Amino acid sequence: MNEKNSSKLLIGVSQCLLGEKVRFNGDHKRDRYICGMLSDYADYRPVCPEVAIGMGVPRPPIHQEGNPEDPTVVGVQDKSINVTKPLKQFSKQYVKDLDELSGFILKSKSPTCGMERIKVYQHTGQALRNGIGVFARELIAAYPYLPIEEEGRLCDPVLRENFITRIFAYYRWQQLMLTKPSKKDLVEFHTRHKLLLRSHNEAGYQRLGTLMADLKDISLTELKQQYLAEFMSTLKTRANAKKHANVLYHMLGYLKKHLDQQDKEEMVNLIESYRKGKVPLVVPITLFKHHFRRFPNPYIEQQYYLTPHPDELMLRNHV
Repeated sequence: MNEKNSSKLLIGVSQCLLGEKVRFNGDHKRDRYICGMLSDYADYRPVCPEVAIGMGVPRPPIHQEGNPEDPTVVGVQDKSINVTKPLKQFSKQYVKDLDELSGFILKSKSPTCGMERIKVYQHTGQALRNGIGVFARELIAAYPYLPIEEEGRLCDPVLRENFITRIFAYYRWQQLMLTKPSKKDLVEFHTRHKLLLRSHNEAGYQRLGTLMADLKDISLTELKQQYLAEFMSTLKTRANAKKHANVLYHMLGYLKKHLDQQDKEEMVNLIESYRKGKVPLVVPITLFKHHFRRFPNPYIEQQYYLTPHPDELMLRNHV
């Protein structure tokens, strides 16, 4: 996945984010990142649940009312418009056939697609902000390990890097599953992700290590289920400067016999500059890549940590 336009990922996306005029007011919410840089590496499967159930464009606006766990979806002005049942039916049917997707990007604040903090109006007129879009709820329930995010949150560099890291990791898992892997193949997959996992969550990394340490008394099916659940949960934890610095120092240990004192000091200074927020992660990573080209290490060469996603996406330039 390092070459532009090779083996593109398939990502589900709320249709309005692609610039299609499917909003209730006949407008769109074209997202520059989704339609721009990310589109070099991803094809999209668009969906607008409201249009899909025949509401049309433009259409009366709708919102959620009642119980946040099981809301009704009705017209804002005309309460006789109740689309709860058709939205649920469409959503349940639609999410049955999404196994090829490596991620999903939803429209924030939407009563159908929003992931979190959706307004749910009460009979008093008060709006609780703890709802989930009808479609989003079914999607999350059907695919608990699928990387799912809202477009608004992707404006945050840390959240964006985390999401893209997860969709590429999930894609690699999908590709592995197509080969009908053995337990040995799963061990190799885990080994290649060790440093990446440690940069996100050391405890999750340790749990995965324990799972993979003794494979005699676990079936392959159970192993795959348990591994994927912990793998994606671990990666969902946001990496931060402290965790990355720990991994960078760990990698420096593989170079200690090759670098002279001046090079070692340069690496330490760069790691500390990154840890203190003076330079982005791409700076020490680039120098590490340089040194490992000079002094190849079989273990480091196979690690996805140095390139968890295409460098051209420049995600580590901003974290």
